[in-house]
Amino acid sequence: MPSSGAHGRGDGGGRGTGRGSGPGAGHHGDRFRYGPWHGGADPLAPPFDVRSALDQIGRDVLAGGSAREALRDLLRQGLDGRRGLDELADRIRRARDAARRRGDLSGTLDQVRAALDQALAAERDTLAGEDTDEARLAEMDLATLPDDAAGQVRALASHEWHSPEAKAIYDSIAQMLQREVLDAQFAGMARALSDPDPEAMAAVRDMLSDLNRLLAAHARGEDTTDAFREFMDKHGEMFPEDPQDVDELIDALARRQAAAARMMASLSPEQREQLAQLMSDALADADLASEMAQLGDNLRALRPGLDRGSPVGMRPGGEPMGYSAAVEAVAELADLESLMQQVGQSYAGSSLDDIDVERLEQHLGAEVARDLEALRQLERELERQGYLSQGDDGLRLTPRAVRRLGETALKKVFEGLSAQGRGDHDDRRTGHADEPTGLTRAWEFGDEQPLDVPRTVGNALRRTGVQPGQVHLDVSDFEVVETERRTTAAVALCVDMSFSMVNEGRWGPMKQTALALSHLVQTRFRQDALEIIGFNLAARRLTPVQLADAEPEWVQGTNLQHALMLATRHLRRHPQAQPVVLVVTDGEPTAHLGDDGVPRFQWPTTNATLRATVAQVDELRRSGAALNVFMLGEDPGLARFVDAVARRAGGRVFTPSVDRLGEYVVSDYLQARRGRRATG
Repeated sequence: MPSSGAHGRGDGGGRGTGRGSGPGAGHHGDRFRYGPWHGGADPLAPPFDVRSALDQIGRDVLAGGSAREALRDLLRQGLDGRRGLDELADRIRRARDAARRRGDLSGTLDQVRAALDQALAAERDTLAGEDTDEARLAEMDLATLPDDAAGQVRALASHEWHSPEAKAIYDSIAQMLQREVLDAQFAGMARALSDPDPEAMAAVRDMLSDLNRLLAAHARGEDTTDAFREFMDKHGEMFPEDPQDVDELIDALARRQAAAARMMASLSPEQREQLAQLMSDALADADLASEMAQLGDNLRALRPGLDRGSPVGMRPGGEPMGYSAAVEAVAELADLESLMQQVGQSYAGSSLDDIDVERLEQHLGAEVARDLEALRQLERELERQGYLSQGDDGLRLTPRAVRRLGETALKKVFEGLSAQGRGDHDDRRTGHADEPTGLTRAWEFGDEQPLDVPRTVGNALRRTGVQPGQVHLDVSDFEVVETERRTTAAVALCVDMSFSMVNEGRWGPMKQTALALSHLVQTRFRQDALEIIGFNLAARRLTPVQLADAEPEWVQGTNLQHALMLATRHLRRHPQAQPVVLVVTDGEPTAHLGDDGVPRFQWPTTNATLRATVAQVDELRRSGAALNVFMLGEDPGLARFVDAVARRAGGRVFTPSVDRLGEYVVSDYLQARRGRRATG
């Protein structure tokens, strides 16, 4: 890798600073030595090989998928040993299942029942030891208590307790319920309520009043930046989430409120009714109850889209959980459910930016969050480096990406040609069509014309003067030979895009072949004029990008006549060029253009279709072009047809296997443009 072991800076006084990574790097004074990095993994290496990712996306696109689907599949699978979205989803699913087994949501009712049983037992023991009429009446009152816990708590509110211990236990029930309700809404409330001083509850009411004023101002669209800062300075200890602005504060509170509503919805109707009654009784303070109700209204108005009604499906078993713990468990479960949906990326317009990285790290750890960030970086890099772009019709490959795919496909073709001993076709010369005009011009960035050395050196000498043994060149000195580009070959590649090409696994090789030929023409024989023509029910001209983006169409018809018509028009636009017409197909013609220009499909092939196609073959032949057909498959009807067409057009028929289609087409093109193609 490039040396990256030391960096230095002189300060004009002979001193320097440097940083190194081992014996290969260091400095002495203002002299520095650079060497290979020896500190482990390359710190400058990207998390993914972007080109490898593009090749994988390209394979899926060429096989018939869309760019969006191909990218989604890559992100799902992962790359270079990092977790993909599928593995992240599996981790989230396991965490969600574990959260569902955390405990029993009705644990608060169990705690209340246990405390009531203890209080009633102590009260009955005390009454049994008293020999008074009041004691007997009290025993009768206890005997008529309702069966449910909420009813018992409410009925005992007016009971004259005889046992101090029983009264203390009963009073603790109300305090516990109040603490659970408030702590469920405010994560830091338990600490605030741990002080038995009545002033603690007054501070809670004060906080709720300030909070509701803040949320109301925010809902009205007012600037609450200063008000939020003052609120957190005053009440921040009750919010361990440490929100940084009003929206984060609302998100935290609404999350817990929605979790509380879903927790209640997960209970049985009887449990839900009892718990609601207990919580209502616990908030007996009118001011406190009013502020809590107002807070609920504010949060529902500010975050209306949160799920507040669906049960969470907690599995039975586990330790009983208090109300606050149950709400937190449901909030965690809601987070995991939301992450499952975000990671699934199954909704319209989904993006990796939708995934809440902070929640992911909170529930699954920093390593998983880093893998997600790497996936995000890969997606961003594919767009930043110009391989993918977002258009009105969604994600698509860019011309740069298609050139890369064509380069990869062409390299594979040449490897196959070399392995088959058919000559070294990896010729990087641009051909002989760029002919000098006798003039020169100043070099510009991107020019590939030959450099005019005498003119370049002369410019430098005139600028700097003659210095013995030295010539100082500047960019402004360079001049190149002006050339005139002339077309030497007009190539029409007609590719069958009927649905049978997909069914038989020929769609991908067809696209790869066309892109390989396109890349060869663009990079080695830029003077040639290539036109790609796709045909099914009708034919159409395609750019390499359009071909790469093309997806299979559910249409019937193989309109070779229309394809050859477009090919003939292309050849006529280049009358001085060597005509080259190549056809890749897997089925005999089943469609043609009628006199009205409308394509007509008929299967089996009709005489009208055959006559129209043969007439277009004759028209092509009159233009001087030989027609070579690359037949895929073993359809006897197609074989008879292409043999007849080849004899009539002075061309040949090739029957390559799908995996060698590119080799055959590229090799035939190279022979045709060199004038060495056989015509028998």
